[in-house]
Amino acid sequence: MARYLFPLILGLAGIAVLVSLGVWQTQRLAWKEGVLADIEARIAAEPVALPAQLDPEADRYLPVEVSGTVGDKALRVLVSQKQVGAGYRVISAFDTGGRRILLDRGFIKVAQEIPAAPEGEVMVRGNVHWPDDRNSSTPENDVEGNTWFARDLEQMAGELEAEPLLVVARKTSFSDAPVTPLPVDTSNIPNDHLEYAVTWFGLAAIWAVMSGYFLWRMRKTAKGET
Repeated sequence: MARYLFPLILGLAGIAVLVSLGVWQTQRLAWKEGVLADIEARIAAEPVALPAQLDPEADRYLPVEVSGTVGDKALRVLVSQKQVGAGYRVISAFDTGGRRILLDRGFIKVAQEIPAAPEGEVMVRGNVHWPDDRNSSTPENDVEGNTWFARDLEQMAGELEAEPLLVVARKTSFSDAPVTPLPVDTSNIPNDHLEYAVTWFGLAAIWAVMSGYFLWRMRKTAKGET
């Protein structure tokens, strides 16, 4: 029996480690689902007037209602939507009378023309957002060609002579067709914990089968069977 002890211990230890990793991922899944539910509740809350001071962490996704005029200049941020294809987010300045901020008006297909800004004062309901569009592979924005690859607020604010503060439209008092609002949601927040849990539990099952098979082969070899 002594010859089976080490592979048996190794097999059980491997199963225990892999199962514990799977359990940990299920716990992380429950935690992440709670976080996402909290974010969704914040996004869908009743809008408030735009505060004078905002904190990028405490006020992330804050729903607001603002009134003012939309600037004539529009920036195009390249983006892709599932089942729709490539297009642009349309970013314009929004003058509230006391402040000039950035407004993400929504999505337009690549082949479509951006409509002129609406005339007069309009109302926008949306969410304050500090987007994190850029990663190591994101190209630099083509400012002269008006093709942006990330919503870099400081750079956009410089182009539109506005504060680096972005409101992403959810509902407007004006028709901006063919631009359609592309409001913030939780779809781009990664939540891969279920896949990780399934992977770890699957590896534990494979480890158990392989360990059992190895012990069975050892026993057959010891008995001189082929």
